[in-house]
Amino acid sequence: MLAKLSVDQALMKARSHAKKGEVLESQKLYQAVLLAFPKNKRAQEGLAALNKPKQNPPQEAVNQLVNLYNQGQLSAVVEQAQTLTEQYPNTFIVWNFLGAAHNGLGRVEQASEAFKKVTELNPNYADGFNNLGATLKDQGKLEEAVEAYKKALSLKPNYTEAYNNMGNALKNLGKLDEAIEAYNKSISLKPNYADCYYNMGVALKDQGKLDKALEAYNKALSLKPDHPETYNNIGNALKDQGKLDEALEAYNKACSLKSNYAGAYYNCSIVYNLKGNLQKGLELYEWRLKMKEFESKIPRKNLIWDGSKSLKRKKFLVYEEQGLGDIIQFCRYLPLLKQKGAQVTFKVKQKMHALLHTIDGDIVLVDSYPDDNKIDFEAPLMSLPFLFNTNLDTIPSRIPYLFADHDKAASWGKRLTKATFKVGICWQGSKNKIDFGRSFPLSLFIGISQLPNVELISLHKGEGEKQIKDINFEMTTLGDDFDAGEDAFIDTAAVMANCDLIITSDTAIAHLAGALGCPTWLALKKIPEWYWMLDRNDSPLYPNMTLYRQKQRGNWKYVFDTMQRDLRSLLKQEKSIK
Repeated sequence: MLAKLSVDQALMKARSHAKKGEVLESQKLYQAVLLAFPKNKRAQEGLAALNKPKQNPPQEAVNQLVNLYNQGQLSAVVEQAQTLTEQYPNTFIVWNFLGAAHNGLGRVEQASEAFKKVTELNPNYADGFNNLGATLKDQGKLEEAVEAYKKALSLKPNYTEAYNNMGNALKNLGKLDEAIEAYNKSISLKPNYADCYYNMGVALKDQGKLDKALEAYNKALSLKPDHPETYNNIGNALKDQGKLDEALEAYNKACSLKSNYAGAYYNCSIVYNLKGNLQKGLELYEWRLKMKEFESKIPRKNLIWDGSKSLKRKKFLVYEEQGLGDIIQFCRYLPLLKQKGAQVTFKVKQKMHALLHTIDGDIVLVDSYPDDNKIDFEAPLMSLPFLFNTNLDTIPSRIPYLFADHDKAASWGKRLTKATFKVGICWQGSKNKIDFGRSFPLSLFIGISQLPNVELISLHKGEGEKQIKDINFEMTTLGDDFDAGEDAFIDTAAVMANCDLIITSDTAIAHLAGALGCPTWLALKKIPEWYWMLDRNDSPLYPNMTLYRQKQRGNWKYVFDTMQRDLRSLLKQEKSIK
């Protein structure tokens, strides 16, 4: 090694390697010098210094990490940072770079572990706790994330980003008042914070405070005029206000600023569908397949059906997407594939099989994906309306298309023996973001319960059952054996078959009643899901259904007063006929 280098050159090069943190290269050079000159003092001291444990890496090594990170060379940052953590395991800043690089590469769990190490090594480093909070939030560990942000703020009380980030975690926890408080604190510290106004707008919209949400969004736009996500969310708030044309303008602006903006095109589809323009709406609805939030399988290009190719003797796989109500609503399209000559397989939750086996058309039901050699075409369930070029006049409306089990219906009939007008009721769906504004208190049924000869029968299970203990009117409940098995809705369908009327919120119960052909009254919020459209009291989906809509956002009293009046009239008509 010394053949081409003088001793001085070798020593200088060894020292340069050491400064850069290249310990092995430096060691080799010092050892080569000592092999030739065992008493060389500079080589002895240099090698001893290398073997002496150091607390921190050379500044040059840290600077190199900074440069690589700023250049976006995240894989190189990870590689070098991991080497440095082995040599200098107690240097928190290197762990911080390792966490940031992992996070940038989408390796959230590795990033979180690195940031935890940062906070252990330096409990007074506010940025470390903020970074840890971000990775915990991305893992869905929201409570832990909030605690990490609180720790960051205790160390750095004017930390605007930590307040904003904590607001996001609180918002996702549904703690909207606390989230807005955090956003306001952030804005008070940094009045021109473009992201905080945007995030606060989202929280305000989730609270139903649409005017205030629009104020926040417009402030965000004044600071960042070409932000497509803000225009998209302005569209959402305007849509919820019923200002559909203005909402479309906002969505279109978002699309003009961000090409292939799947979320904004999807939102356009909702507006067109609400307006009853299903052909345009359903075409745009296919953009959901390109959204990162889309949870179902995306059809493979070589297996996409264009709506026109022959399906004769072709194996067509359809797979579920979205909620149970959507499965019940759109399974009506499966027999249409059968009519075109396809051999249809529907991949759907096992608990839905017993109910869906009653579909006319010899559909094969499975709960896992079949082998590829058993598929000629595939599609998610809610693409079928588009593939069949559906408009208001061509919605498959043959009712019923699902059926209650005859023996179970007879069995429940023996238990529901009162000579009454039986009204099956449901007031709440699963408690999630989608359900916001759709559910209503059970107590609103008090007026209907007092009509002569009316018996209310609870079809409700799950969220909202506790309300039953608080009501001051009579209602029949169906016991612990009601839909207690593995098959969903089997008893519900059987009880519905024994009811004279179903009154329900917009949940899977509504679609089941519609599919079974039961007379159904559906209570809807001011701007409902797109398939109920606007300004009509009937539904092209279910001819057996009457829609009762809010006149003012959030006002259920009008809806129930109207239903009570109409039910009183219906009961008088029935009495006069008898």
